[in-house]
Amino acid sequence: MKKKYLLTFILALGFGVILAQNKYAFNSIDSLQEPVKITTWDLAKYDASLAWGGFKNVFASPFKWDQDDWATAAAIGIGTAGLHILDDDASRYFKRQEKDIPSIIRDFGWYFGSPQNNYGVNGGIYLVGLFTKNEKIRRTGILMITSASAAGLVQTVAKKVTGRARPSDGGKFTFKPFKPGGGYHSFPSGHTILSFTTFYSLSKQFDNPWIKGGLITAGMISPVSRLWAGAHWLTDVALSVALTVVVVDSVDNYLDKQMKSDTELKQAKRNRISWRLQMGPSSIGLRGTF
Repeated sequence: MKKKYLLTFILALGFGVILAQNKYAFNSIDSLQEPVKITTWDLAKYDASLAWGGFKNVFASPFKWDQDDWATAAAIGIGTAGLHILDDDASRYFKRQEKDIPSIIRDFGWYFGSPQNNYGVNGGIYLVGLFTKNEKIRRTGILMITSASAAGLVQTVAKKVTGRARPSDGGKFTFKPFKPGGGYHSFPSGHTILSFTTFYSLSKQFDNPWIKGGLITAGMISPVSRLWAGAHWLTDVALSVALTVVVVDSVDNYLDKQMKSDTELKQAKRNRISWRLQMGPSSIGLRGTF
């Protein structure tokens, strides 16, 4: 019996000595209590999956519309048809105003609605959020980039399929589908979609009505500048704005449902780590694999 107790004591003592000699063992056990770190690469991969999911959701949403959604779509169609009556008069009116508009405003409308500049701004906002690990700024950047990409795809296809003539190339009823050249790519307005996507996305981040109104007003500079330049009809611009609102709202709702907080991401990563006891000649510890 004494031998049995002595053997137990020796084993316990030896186990303690081994642990004391190997600091890694303590670190391994304590690591279970250490907070899980989310790297920039982790966030980038997660955000890319969110952007792709939001992009797909835009095109899947019409299949899930309820009665109210279809009523809204019908109202947009009826409103656009009503504006169609004003296309000629509106085109002449806006072109007469161009000479009185400060060049800085006209230039802003053109450059900010250009894809390379617009994506540069949207991408810059996202990267700031990514590298500072600011959840709200990241979300805003994802919303901007995803919405611009989805709406941009719609406008690219629609331009070719409709083949609507610009005011300088034909009448408002002139359509030549799939005709090459920019003269028959009037509908919808790409500058309108890209510019308004950015500012409408930004406006959704604020509750103050004055800030919201200011951002939406700034977002309308590019659309109106295209009317001043005689590059689009009023209905091109109006329907493009409506399309933008629908797309941004769709992506925004998707992110509300799917985007996890930083705390949830850390917990999910912790749950993916599998721990197992590892023993060696002079060490014992826990090893985490993820």
